[in-house]
Amino acid sequence: MSNQNNRIIIVGAGPVGLTAALALGRRGIPNVLLAAEPELVMELRGSTFHPPTLDLLDEFEVVPRMIEIGLKAPTWQFRDRESGPVATFDLSLLAADTNHPYRVQCEQWKLMRFLEAELRELGSDLRFGHEVTDVRQDDEAVTVTAQTVSGPVQLAGRYAIAADGARSAVRRSLGVEFDGFTYPELFLIASTDFRFEHTLTDIAYVNYIADPLEWLVLLRVPDLWRVLVPAPENADRNKLLSDEYLQNVLQRVVMRAQPYHIAHRSLYPVHQRVAQHFRHGRVVLAGDAAHINNPLGGMGMNGGIQDAFNLADKFQEIFAGADDRLLDRYDRQRRTVAVEAVQQQTHRNQQIISERDPQVRKSSLDQLRRTAEDKQAAREYMLRSSMIASMRRAAEIA
Repeated sequence: MSNQNNRIIIVGAGPVGLTAALALGRRGIPNVLLAAEPELVMELRGSTFHPPTLDLLDEFEVVPRMIEIGLKAPTWQFRDRESGPVATFDLSLLAADTNHPYRVQCEQWKLMRFLEAELRELGSDLRFGHEVTDVRQDDEAVTVTAQTVSGPVQLAGRYAIAADGARSAVRRSLGVEFDGFTYPELFLIASTDFRFEHTLTDIAYVNYIADPLEWLVLLRVPDLWRVLVPAPENADRNKLLSDEYLQNVLQRVVMRAQPYHIAHRSLYPVHQRVAQHFRHGRVVLAGDAAHINNPLGGMGMNGGIQDAFNLADKFQEIFAGADDRLLDRYDRQRRTVAVEAVQQQTHRNQQIISERDPQVRKSSLDQLRRTAEDKQAAREYMLRSSMIASMRRAAEIA
């Protein structure tokens, strides 16, 4: 392989691809990042950063800046829509387990801007407007074909990282199975600048609210509250996104005389899926290209960033002469926690807050209440919900 092609091709410029590019660059590993979009996508997607993810991001020295333009969330809650708080989990109980015993609420695009700036300063090779359509590989190299405004181009590298999202063109090009299921409901989000905390004075920045008819998530980002509710899969999508429908949703959270200002609205199907394998020869999958889950728990983006750091460490060893069977270990580690921890935890969160059977619902909420009131039980629960336990579990897998 020529020195020019002795590099890693990263497909996708979301938080996972950008993290992978910067982590590799800081380890002295040549890479090129390809993004289909003409520039960074500034959408309101992931916004919760868990303690172990913040520990990893300390390497980039960006966490203080994230806190400065975000929010530090020391607690989070399960609530009942009628009776109020059920269980408040205090992340300070994890002080011995992490350098960041709190969540940070900061929209992912803000982190992406920080990472892009660091990559520019490092002199990294970023190529926007490169939509990857095909991937081919042999014993020596991987070749990626991308469409650009000037026509198709081909780039060769030693390995490739597919971080191009849930509809990954790389994964589809490789014919990788993406096993799982789609929830029989849509997730509807309305963001508003109304200060819910002035009326619901006992809420945290992150709240999972149980209700047998319409559960919801109430989540704070620096300038907005995001309200997430389920919506019928077969409903008229234009109606669901209409002012009238969303005003009714918000009025059911807090009734007020004035209409709400809706700053952002979105509607999307939700899946629980994991790729059959995360390694395919010289190509590895990371982030949503490898695993997707419902957002109740904020584990999707965090898991992807953790994938990226895991890969960067393994590629550092490989480029120093180690056997690339290390990538099989990446597959075992990250796929295992995606199935065992992330998928189960996020699905369980939804089951708890959407349960309709009154006895089952009461039993689940009572158990959460008892867990939160017992410091040792609460710590064990938060080790799982904060993803510290899954990071430790991955490290144990040979």
